[in-house]
Amino acid sequence: MRPQKVQDHEVLTALTKVFRAKGFEGASLKEIAQETGLKKASLYHRFPDGKKQMAEAVFNHVDEWVVTNIFKMLINEDLTPEERLGKGIKNISSLYKGGSESCILRTLSMQIGMELFGMQIQTGMKEWINHFEKLGLAFGLAKSEANKNAVQTLIEIQGSLIVSEGLADQSVFEKTLKRIKNRYQNI
Repeated sequence: MRPQKVQDHEVLTALTKVFRAKGFEGASLKEIAQETGLKKASLYHRFPDGKKQMAEAVFNHVDEWVVTNIFKMLINEDLTPEERLGKGIKNISSLYKGGSESCILRTLSMQIGMELFGMQIQTGMKEWINHFEKLGLAFGLAKSEANKNAVQTLIEIQGSLIVSEGLADQSVFEKTLKRIKNRYQNI
């Protein structure tokens, strides 16, 4: 068997780039092939169920990164709540390249994407809230206040990504992350 010319991680990174930029409906197989460096036949060999399977692989790829670099950081009891928050915020900035990258949950929720990926999107958002709620509890908030703060945090992150893109101003996202950090630290 011949070795793969393009490694799985490279394919997933390229797929993520296309789906972040184009969404599910807008991502053509031609663009996907160009970005991954694979022919359409090779894509179908790796992803027999086509574009839907590619998008699911992207969800899993991004989810693994988020779990490892953000969620585990936010609940790491070996760190103070302030350290968890600082490292978590830094990794959120990294995930979205300082506000220049769209959220995969948003781009894949457009058009037919909600029908196809609604459960993964809902689960992903609930996990963001759950982990920020745990952080709020570590800062001493009551459960209901920790939940409200966590929901607001998710709203601010997602909203600032959209506004940053719309205004072509990444500082909106970075300023939002600073406000989130300050809000938790001033609890």
